[in-house]
Amino acid sequence: MRIGIVILPDQRWSVAGRRWQRAEAYGFDHAWTYDHLGWRDLVDGPWFDSVPTLTAAAMVTRRIRLGTFVATPNFRHPVHFTREVTALDDISEGRLLLGLGAGGTGFDSAVLGAPELTPRRRVDRFAEFLELLGTILGSTSTTWRGDFYAAVDARSTPGPVQGPRPPFLVAANGPRTMRLAARHGDGWVTTGAATDDAAAWWRSVAEASARFDETLERAGRPRDAVDRYLSLDASPVYSLSSVDAFADAVGRAAALGFTDAITHWPRASSWYAGDEKVLESVATQLPRLRLS
Repeated sequence: MRIGIVILPDQRWSVAGRRWQRAEAYGFDHAWTYDHLGWRDLVDGPWFDSVPTLTAAAMVTRRIRLGTFVATPNFRHPVHFTREVTALDDISEGRLLLGLGAGGTGFDSAVLGAPELTPRRRVDRFAEFLELLGTILGSTSTTWRGDFYAAVDARSTPGPVQGPRPPFLVAANGPRTMRLAARHGDGWVTTGAATDDAAAWWRSVAEASARFDETLERAGRPRDAVDRYLSLDASPVYSLSSVDAFADAVGRAAALGFTDAITHWPRASSWYAGDEKVLESVATQLPRLRLS
Protein backbone atom coordinates (compact mmCIF):
# COMPACT_ATOMS: atom_id res chain seq x y z
CA MET A 1 0.00 0.00 0.00
CA ARG A 2 1.31 3.42 -1.00
CA ILE A 3 0.00 6.47 0.84
CA GLY A 4 -0.32 10.00 -0.51
CA ILE A 5 -1.48 13.39 0.67
CA VAL A 6 -3.23 16.32 -1.02
CA ILE A 7 -2.00 19.82 -0.21
CA LEU A 8 -4.65 22.30 -1.29
CA PRO A 9 -3.24 25.32 -3.19
CA ASP A 10 -4.82 27.81 -0.79
CA GLN A 11 -1.70 29.09 0.98
CA ARG A 12 1.09 31.37 -0.15
CA TRP A 13 4.30 29.54 -0.99
CA SER A 14 5.97 30.75 2.20
CA VAL A 15 3.59 28.36 3.98
CA ALA A 16 2.88 25.80 1.27
CA GLY A 17 6.52 25.14 0.41
CA ARG A 18 7.23 23.83 3.89
CA ARG A 19 4.23 21.52 3.66
CA TRP A 20 5.52 19.87 0.49
CA GLN A 21 8.92 19.40 2.12
CA ARG A 22 7.31 17.97 5.23
CA ALA A 23 5.21 15.57 3.15
CA GLU A 24 8.44 14.14 1.75
CA ALA A 25 10.16 14.10 5.14
CA TYR A 26 7.17 12.34 6.68
CA GLY A 27 7.60 9.53 4.17
CA PHE A 28 4.50 9.90 2.00
CA ASP A 29 4.82 8.15 -1.36
CA HIS A 30 3.08 10.87 -3.37
CA ALA A 31 1.74 14.38 -2.84
CA TRP A 32 -0.95 16.14 -4.86
CA THR A 33 -2.73 19.40 -5.37
CA TYR A 34 -6.15 20.21 -6.79
CA ASP A 35 -6.25 21.43 -10.38
CA HIS A 36 -9.03 23.99 -10.19
CA LEU A 37 -9.47 27.68 -10.92
CA GLY A 38 -11.53 27.81 -7.75
CA TRP A 39 -13.08 25.13 -5.57
CA ARG A 40 -16.45 25.12 -3.82
CA ASP A 41 -16.81 27.84 -1.17
CA LEU A 42 -13.03 28.32 -1.08
CA VAL A 43 -13.37 30.20 -4.37
CA ASP A 44 -13.73 33.38 -2.32
CA GLY A 45 -10.36 32.89 -0.62
CA PRO A 46 -6.74 32.51 -1.74
CA TRP A 47 -6.12 29.96 -4.50
CA PHE A 48 -3.07 29.20 -6.66
CA ASP A 49 -2.63 27.34 -9.94
CA SER A 50 -1.52 23.72 -9.82
CA VAL A 51 1.19 23.82 -12.50
CA PRO A 52 3.48 26.46 -10.93
CA THR A 53 2.70 24.95 -7.52
CA LEU A 54 3.88 21.52 -8.63
CA THR A 55 6.88 23.09 -10.36
CA ALA A 56 7.89 24.77 -7.11
CA ALA A 57 7.23 21.55 -5.19
CA ALA A 58 9.51 19.67 -7.55
CA MET A 59 12.31 22.13 -6.82
CA VAL A 60 12.14 21.69 -3.03
CA THR A 61 11.76 17.88 -2.96
CA ARG A 62 13.82 15.00 -4.31
CA ARG A 63 11.99 11.69 -3.86
CA ILE A 64 8.24 12.07 -3.47
CA ARG A 65 6.05 11.71 -6.55
CA LEU A 66 3.93 14.76 -7.42
CA GLY A 67 0.57 14.98 -9.13
CA THR A 68 -2.64 16.69 -10.16
CA PHE A 69 -5.75 15.56 -8.29
CA VAL A 70 -7.26 15.87 -10.86
CA ALA A 71 -6.73 17.85 -14.07
CA THR A 72 -9.82 18.18 -16.27
CA PRO A 73 -10.91 19.49 -19.66
CA ASN A 74 -12.93 22.23 -17.96
CA PHE A 75 -10.10 24.65 -18.69
CA ARG A 76 -7.19 22.50 -19.92
CA HIS A 77 -6.49 22.06 -23.65
CA PRO A 78 -4.40 18.99 -24.56
CA VAL A 79 -1.99 20.96 -26.78
CA HIS A 80 -0.93 23.43 -24.09
CA PHE A 81 -1.28 20.91 -21.28
CA THR A 82 1.17 18.62 -23.08
CA ARG A 83 3.82 21.31 -22.84
CA GLU A 84 3.10 21.82 -19.14
CA VAL A 85 3.23 18.08 -18.52
CA THR A 86 6.51 17.73 -20.39
CA ALA A 87 8.06 20.58 -18.41
CA LEU A 88 6.80 19.25 -15.06
CA ASP A 89 8.05 15.77 -15.78
CA ASP A 90 11.46 17.16 -16.72
CA ILE A 91 11.76 19.49 -13.72
CA SER A 92 10.69 16.73 -11.32
CA GLU A 93 13.06 14.24 -13.01
CA GLY A 94 10.27 11.83 -13.84
CA ARG A 95 8.23 12.08 -10.64
CA LEU A 96 5.00 13.40 -12.20
CA LEU A 97 1.68 11.57 -11.83
CA LEU A 98 -1.27 12.78 -13.91
CA GLY A 99 -4.60 12.49 -12.17
CA LEU A 100 -7.19 13.17 -14.88
CA GLY A 101 -10.96 13.53 -14.67
CA ALA A 102 -13.97 14.53 -16.75
CA GLY A 103 -14.66 17.71 -14.78
CA GLY A 104 -17.93 18.55 -13.11
CA THR A 105 -20.16 21.57 -12.73
CA GLY A 106 -19.31 24.59 -10.64
CA PHE A 107 -16.85 27.46 -10.84
CA ASP A 108 -14.36 25.80 -13.21
CA SER A 109 -17.02 25.01 -15.78
CA ALA A 110 -18.72 28.42 -15.54
CA VAL A 111 -15.91 30.95 -15.16
CA LEU A 112 -14.89 30.91 -18.84
CA GLY A 113 -18.44 31.70 -19.88
CA ALA A 114 -19.02 28.62 -22.05
CA PRO A 115 -22.40 26.86 -22.05
CA GLU A 116 -22.77 24.10 -19.46
CA LEU A 117 -22.29 20.61 -20.88
CA THR A 118 -24.56 17.72 -20.04
CA PRO A 119 -22.98 14.82 -18.12
CA ARG A 120 -22.90 12.76 -21.34
CA ARG A 121 -21.13 15.51 -23.27
CA ARG A 122 -18.62 16.00 -20.45
CA VAL A 123 -17.64 12.34 -20.75
CA ASP A 124 -17.53 12.65 -24.56
CA ARG A 125 -15.14 15.57 -24.16
CA PHE A 126 -13.06 13.66 -21.60
CA ALA A 127 -12.70 10.70 -23.96
CA GLU A 128 -11.32 13.00 -26.67
CA PHE A 129 -9.12 14.82 -24.14
CA LEU A 130 -7.48 11.56 -23.04
CA GLU A 131 -7.02 10.34 -26.60
CA LEU A 132 -5.47 13.57 -27.83
CA LEU A 133 -3.28 14.14 -24.76
CA GLY A 134 -1.86 10.62 -25.03
CA THR A 135 -1.36 10.99 -28.77
CA ILE A 136 0.57 14.27 -28.51
CA LEU A 137 2.72 13.02 -25.62
CA GLY A 138 3.63 9.94 -27.65
CA SER A 139 4.27 11.59 -31.02
CA THR A 140 6.67 14.09 -32.49
CA SER A 141 3.89 15.87 -34.40
CA THR A 142 0.10 15.65 -34.12
CA THR A 143 -2.62 17.10 -36.28
CA TRP A 144 -6.15 16.50 -35.03
CA ARG A 145 -9.69 17.67 -35.57
CA GLY A 146 -12.36 16.29 -33.30
CA ASP A 147 -15.67 17.34 -31.79
CA PHE A 148 -14.04 19.35 -28.99
CA TYR A 149 -10.39 19.94 -29.91
CA ALA A 150 -8.20 20.75 -32.84
CA ALA A 151 -4.43 20.58 -33.18
CA VAL A 152 -2.19 21.49 -36.10
CA ASP A 153 1.34 20.08 -36.04
CA ALA A 154 1.35 20.01 -32.22
CA ARG A 155 4.79 19.12 -30.82
CA SER A 156 5.98 17.36 -27.70
CA THR A 157 9.75 17.48 -28.26
CA PRO A 158 11.78 16.47 -26.28
CA GLY A 159 9.00 14.34 -24.79
CA PRO A 160 8.53 13.33 -21.16
CA VAL A 161 11.28 11.88 -19.01
CA GLN A 162 8.97 8.97 -18.21
CA GLY A 163 8.40 6.77 -21.21
CA PRO A 164 6.17 6.60 -23.05
CA ARG A 165 4.49 9.26 -20.87
CA PRO A 166 3.74 10.04 -17.22
CA PRO A 167 1.16 7.68 -15.74
CA PHE A 168 -2.47 8.54 -16.48
CA LEU A 169 -4.55 8.04 -13.32
CA VAL A 170 -8.13 8.27 -14.53
CA ALA A 171 -10.87 9.31 -12.09
CA ALA A 172 -13.99 7.25 -12.68
CA ASN A 173 -17.11 6.29 -10.78
CA GLY A 174 -19.63 5.63 -13.56
CA PRO A 175 -19.62 2.94 -16.26
CA ARG A 176 -18.46 5.14 -19.16
CA THR A 177 -15.58 6.76 -17.29
CA MET A 178 -14.59 3.34 -15.92
CA ARG A 179 -14.29 2.13 -19.50
CA LEU A 180 -12.03 5.10 -20.22
CA ALA A 181 -9.93 4.24 -17.15
CA ALA A 182 -9.65 0.64 -18.34
CA ARG A 183 -8.59 1.80 -21.79
CA HIS A 184 -6.26 4.70 -21.03
CA GLY A 185 -5.38 4.38 -17.36
CA ASP A 186 -2.20 3.33 -15.67
CA GLY A 187 -4.20 3.95 -12.53
CA TRP A 188 -7.85 4.31 -11.52
CA VAL A 189 -9.04 6.93 -8.99
CA THR A 190 -12.38 6.67 -7.22
CA THR A 191 -14.23 8.72 -4.63
CA GLY A 192 -17.09 6.31 -4.03
CA ALA A 193 -20.68 7.52 -3.73
CA ALA A 194 -21.79 10.82 -2.22
CA THR A 195 -23.37 9.94 1.13
CA ASP A 196 -23.40 11.03 4.78
CA ASP A 197 -23.29 7.40 5.94
CA ALA A 198 -19.74 6.04 6.37
CA ALA A 199 -20.82 2.39 6.15
CA ALA A 200 -22.76 3.11 2.97
CA TRP A 201 -19.73 4.88 1.53
CA TRP A 202 -17.47 1.89 2.10
CA ARG A 203 -20.09 -0.38 0.51
CA SER A 204 -20.13 1.92 -2.53
CA VAL A 205 -16.34 1.75 -2.77
CA ALA A 206 -16.44 -2.05 -2.65
CA GLU A 207 -19.12 -2.11 -5.33
CA ALA A 208 -17.13 0.30 -7.52
CA SER A 209 -14.03 -1.87 -7.15
CA ALA A 210 -15.98 -4.94 -8.25
CA ARG A 211 -17.40 -3.07 -11.25
CA PHE A 212 -13.93 -1.97 -12.23
CA ASP A 213 -12.73 -5.57 -12.09
CA GLU A 214 -15.47 -6.45 -14.57
CA THR A 215 -14.63 -3.45 -16.75
CA LEU A 216 -10.97 -4.45 -16.92
CA GLU A 217 -11.91 -8.01 -17.83
CA ARG A 218 -14.13 -6.81 -20.67
CA ALA A 219 -11.27 -4.56 -21.86
CA GLY A 220 -8.89 -7.54 -21.90
CA ARG A 221 -6.61 -6.13 -19.21
CA PRO A 222 -5.53 -8.07 -16.12
CA ARG A 223 -6.62 -6.74 -12.75
CA ASP A 224 -3.07 -5.90 -11.67
CA ALA A 225 -2.38 -3.89 -14.84
CA VAL A 226 -3.97 -0.76 -13.34
CA ASP A 227 -3.13 0.70 -9.93
CA ARG A 228 -6.08 1.66 -7.74
CA TYR A 229 -6.23 4.97 -5.87
CA LEU A 230 -8.87 5.72 -3.23
CA SER A 231 -9.58 9.27 -2.11
CA LEU A 232 -10.19 8.53 1.57
CA ASP A 233 -11.73 11.90 2.35
CA ALA A 234 -14.65 11.48 -0.01
CA SER A 235 -15.95 9.52 2.97
CA PRO A 236 -18.05 11.48 5.50
CA VAL A 237 -15.35 10.65 8.08
CA TYR A 238 -12.19 12.72 7.60
CA SER A 239 -9.33 10.23 7.53
CA LEU A 240 -7.02 12.38 9.68
CA SER A 241 -9.61 12.97 12.39
CA SER A 242 -7.51 10.57 14.48
CA VAL A 243 -4.66 8.09 14.11
CA ASP A 244 -7.11 5.23 14.60
CA ALA A 245 -9.46 6.60 11.93
CA PHE A 246 -6.59 6.80 9.46
CA ALA A 247 -5.32 3.31 10.23
CA ASP A 248 -8.85 1.94 9.86
CA ALA A 249 -9.38 3.69 6.51
CA VAL A 250 -6.06 2.51 5.07
CA GLY A 251 -6.71 -1.03 6.26
CA ARG A 252 -10.16 -1.07 4.66
CA ALA A 253 -8.74 0.28 1.40
CA ALA A 254 -6.04 -2.39 1.33
CA ALA A 255 -8.59 -5.13 2.04
CA LEU A 256 -10.58 -3.97 -1.00
CA GLY A 257 -7.52 -4.28 -3.23
CA PHE A 258 -6.49 -0.64 -3.48
CA THR A 259 -2.80 -0.07 -4.10
CA ASP A 260 -2.85 3.59 -3.02
CA ALA A 261 -4.75 5.64 -0.44
CA ILE A 262 -4.85 9.44 -0.43
CA THR A 263 -5.61 11.76 2.48
CA HIS A 264 -5.66 15.58 2.75
CA TRP A 265 -3.46 17.95 4.70
CA PRO A 266 -5.43 19.23 7.73
CA ARG A 267 -6.86 22.71 7.38
CA ALA A 268 -7.79 25.13 10.17
CA SER A 269 -11.49 25.09 9.27
CA SER A 270 -14.07 24.10 6.67
CA TRP A 271 -13.01 21.32 4.30
CA TYR A 272 -10.61 18.78 5.84
CA ALA A 273 -10.56 20.64 9.15
CA GLY A 274 -8.18 18.89 11.51
CA ASP A 275 -5.11 18.99 13.70
CA GLU A 276 -1.60 18.80 12.22
CA LYS A 277 -0.52 16.91 15.34
CA VAL A 278 -2.62 13.98 14.08
CA LEU A 279 -0.79 14.17 10.76
CA GLU A 280 2.55 14.10 12.58
CA SER A 281 1.48 11.05 14.57
CA VAL A 282 0.22 9.29 11.45
CA ALA A 283 3.56 9.94 9.76
CA THR A 284 5.31 7.85 12.39
CA GLN A 285 2.97 4.97 11.53
CA LEU A 286 3.42 5.06 7.73
CA PRO A 287 5.91 2.14 7.51
CA ARG A 288 3.49 -0.11 9.38
CA LEU A 289 0.42 1.13 7.51
CA ARG A 290 2.03 0.32 4.15
CA LEU A 291 1.91 -3.35 5.18
CA SER A 292 -1.86 -3.25 5.69
